[in-house]
Amino acid sequence: MAYPRILFLDIETAPNLVYTWGLFNQNVRIECIKEPQHVLCWGAKWEGDNQVQWTGLNQVSRPEMLLSIHALLDEADFVIHYNGKAFDVPMLNWEFAQERLWPPAPYKQLDLLKTIRRVFRAPSNKLDYAAQVLGLGEKVRHTGFQMWLDCLARLPESWGLMEKYNKQDVLLTEALYQRLRPWITQHPARALDAAACPACGSEQLQKRGVARSKVLTYQRFQCQACGAWSKGGKALEEKALLTSL
Repeated sequence: MAYPRILFLDIETAPNLVYTWGLFNQNVRIECIKEPQHVLCWGAKWEGDNQVQWTGLNQVSRPEMLLSIHALLDEADFVIHYNGKAFDVPMLNWEFAQERLWPPAPYKQLDLLKTIRRVFRAPSNKLDYAAQVLGLGEKVRHTGFQMWLDCLARLPESWGLMEKYNKQDVLLTEALYQRLRPWITQHPARALDAAACPACGSEQLQKRGVARSKVLTYQRFQCQACGAWSKGGKALEEKALLTSL
């Protein structure tokens, strides 16, 4: 049974530095951008590894930081993040393009924010809220926006706090994925074996009725290891259908 390489990812960015005449409801022109938003650091962890990898602009140059995360993405089969489809991955892609890097090898994405929004109705969709309510931990407390300002000022203590904050977000993302895995619809298959659970790869599948499309009927399974539901890859014939009901 072949398992994919799964990478948990989170980035932190610097804010846009702009010139503006006012403080409310401003339309900032592009010539007023002094320094655009950019990646400050990234945290990532392979599923099964004990340590979170981390690199920031306090340690290496911008090209070196981007090359290191590009290399990890190039190895990944799945990338799991929280709001990463709308933020983390597009931010990294834009900086890769600026550094004249080619796109990393194609990978599938699982954005846990989309699962939270689609499947549940929580009072808040923030990662910190979901993690705390589900008993998974909480984000690292910090000094607010001042932490970002102090990191831009290259203060070592703030960079140490930023590293802890970024790494903890990666760990929370992994813990949340493990808890929500059976709720994720259309989970990419983790195993080549059709008789294995697509969510966790376990072969502990129990037949639980059938799944019907408009014209075909399939065997339905529930994984006894993680609880995820799936269906067989081939439609049932009439005799097999009678024994499945």
